[in-house]
Amino acid sequence: MPDLLIELFSEEIPARMQTRAAEDLKKLVTDGLVEAGLTYAGAAALSTPRRLTLAVEGLLAQSPDTREERKGPKVGAPDKAIEGFLRGAGVTRDQLEERDTPKGAVYFATIEKQGRPAAEIIAEVLEDAIRNFPWPKSMRWGSGSLRWVRPLHSILCILSDEAGATVVPLDVDGIASGDSTEGHRFMAPGRFAVTGFADYEAKLKAAKVILSPAERADHIWADAQSAAFAQGLEIVEDKGLLAEVAGLVEWPVVLMGDIAEDFIHLPPEVLQTSMKEHQKFFSVKNPKTDRIEKFITVANRETADHGATILAGNQKVLFARLADAKFFWENDIRVAEAGGQPWLDSLANVTFHNKLGTQADRIDRIAVLARALAPSVNADADLVEKAARWAKADLSSEMVYEFPELQGLMGKYYAAPAGYSAEVAFAALEHYSPLGPSDDVPSAPVSVAVALADKMDTLTGFWAIDEKPTGSKDPFALRRAALGVIRLVLDNNLRLELDKLFDAHLLRVENQLDPALSEENVQELLSEIADHGVFGAAFETVKERLGELPATAFLALESKIPDASDDLLSFFHDRLKVYLRDKGIRHDVIDACLAMPGNDDLTLLVKRAEALAAFLSTEDGGNLIQGVKRASNILAQAEEKDGVEYSYGADVKFAEDDSETALFAALDAAEAAITPAMEGEDFAAAMSAMAALRAPIDAFFEAVQINSDNQVIRRNRLNLLSRIRTICGGVADLSRIEG
Repeated sequence: MPDLLIELFSEEIPARMQTRAAEDLKKLVTDGLVEAGLTYAGAAALSTPRRLTLAVEGLLAQSPDTREERKGPKVGAPDKAIEGFLRGAGVTRDQLEERDTPKGAVYFATIEKQGRPAAEIIAEVLEDAIRNFPWPKSMRWGSGSLRWVRPLHSILCILSDEAGATVVPLDVDGIASGDSTEGHRFMAPGRFAVTGFADYEAKLKAAKVILSPAERADHIWADAQSAAFAQGLEIVEDKGLLAEVAGLVEWPVVLMGDIAEDFIHLPPEVLQTSMKEHQKFFSVKNPKTDRIEKFITVANRETADHGATILAGNQKVLFARLADAKFFWENDIRVAEAGGQPWLDSLANVTFHNKLGTQADRIDRIAVLARALAPSVNADADLVEKAARWAKADLSSEMVYEFPELQGLMGKYYAAPAGYSAEVAFAALEHYSPLGPSDDVPSAPVSVAVALADKMDTLTGFWAIDEKPTGSKDPFALRRAALGVIRLVLDNNLRLELDKLFDAHLLRVENQLDPALSEENVQELLSEIADHGVFGAAFETVKERLGELPATAFLALESKIPDASDDLLSFFHDRLKVYLRDKGIRHDVIDACLAMPGNDDLTLLVKRAEALAAFLSTEDGGNLIQGVKRASNILAQAEEKDGVEYSYGADVKFAEDDSETALFAALDAAEAAITPAMEGEDFAAAMSAMAALRAPIDAFFEAVQINSDNQVIRRNRLNLLSRIRTICGGVADLSRIEG
């Protein structure tokens, strides 16, 4: 079986496109080959800045012969129907065969196709792949119609086996295929022929080209670490930058340069960001001081002066960039030392969203909500409000304008010069966290309060204007914000009544955007919501206390806020299900707990779900669920038949069997244990007490007939089943458990 080697050689391909392009080439070609009947043993795609390479092993020498029978129209069908069938099948009328079927005589065609040589198929598939390649951006050059990411220079396409290598002939816009490629642009120019993948890879390496991106990255990292270690320094790890730099060079040469003393005092993150974004340099830090003192650059060639000229040029450009960063830093420090008020004032001119007002409006809302959250996180309310008002001040700074990814971090650095405490500084840094499932969760009380307020304001704001995620679209990252709230609550073991918080903050958002209510009305409503958590009831209470209120405004709010609040809580429950499923808790277990009161307290909800999941993993748990379901089903059928509810009056004096008496006693004991356990939120103890019911319930169903002919006994037993349902249902809605 021959092997196939393809190389598409061009001008430099952007590093960010190379990996995807290599995989696209592999998919387009291998899918096309298989569709044409050419199977293979394995395929690998590789890339350098100037080439996409595909190696396919164990390819069939030709596609197999095929024979297909195709059913056509009935004999006697209109000529147009028969002619259409003939065209589709590629046969003539005399090649049709008449066969009797249960539905009458029908035409059949036998289509036989001879296998084709692999080279013929490869040429068609590769040309189609090149002409329809899915580049994110592409260009045309010269007078041809071909589009490629950069001008395509040559196509290497050969089939090789024991007998040698042959070129697969094809021509794409005047670019004819061949068996040759080029080495390094500067160190080994000129073309050379190859006979297969092993020969190709070896000759490229001799021509100063490392074909594998992973090998180039490993080479860069090993040399960089060695250079830093030799001077007692460390490389700041950045896997994304390493992958990008490996896509910029074919023959990596690691060089280490100095950072001038003028810039070393800048925050390390500023140096690191500036060097990474503008120059693609790695930062080298002193582990004793954590200062960035040197940089690593990767050249694409070896030079007679061992990179001295390259390094000098890079340093000159770098120092100009760092001079800008130093200028931004010094200007920002002057503003911070004056209190930073110009930054805060300027946020009134920055639109957050055209329906949600400015950044200043948003900061006002966050500050109020953070203050309300402070007691729940054991933080000082005044300090929390200060932190909330400072947290986004750096959005107006010159440094963040230049490097938006430093927002929050610069707020931390500028907090001390502005006269704020360390708690406020870290809140500025941490209030954006967690940004993803692997990001650290803040634990400092002030940071937690501001982080929660920031994310909850985002969510309630977009719910207020009905801009929710739909399907795969989530332009404002609201799913990420909800997951952030969930992780903040759970990791810090917070007890928050989200329903009340959503009602109250939705009211703040609505009235800030359309101030139809007086501040007095709003404060009265917020106070009632804080006490009772039900917007409708709060509205009626305030109305009675203050007399007539603005009817139009209140009617709109009274109908809108509860719906938005309920929908937002449901969105949180959906996010929580995903979060808990990733931790191994089944969806039906979560549903059983969501059906219980207090489901807006996420910590309580998760404790209940974890305890129920652990309980169901035991033999007693699984069997008890079946017993409870059996009791519920019998009870439901009897209640539907009799038209009454059996929920009271079970009396042990009507018990006829020892198992019945034992179940009464077991239910009394379980209720006595479960009630205080649930009040104390000791779900494990409640589940343990519930597990003790397994044997008495099994024995009861084994020994007695529920639907006794004696109606008094029947009613008593049905009421006993009701006790089973009520006691066990107080722990979780077990009817939602599957299986």
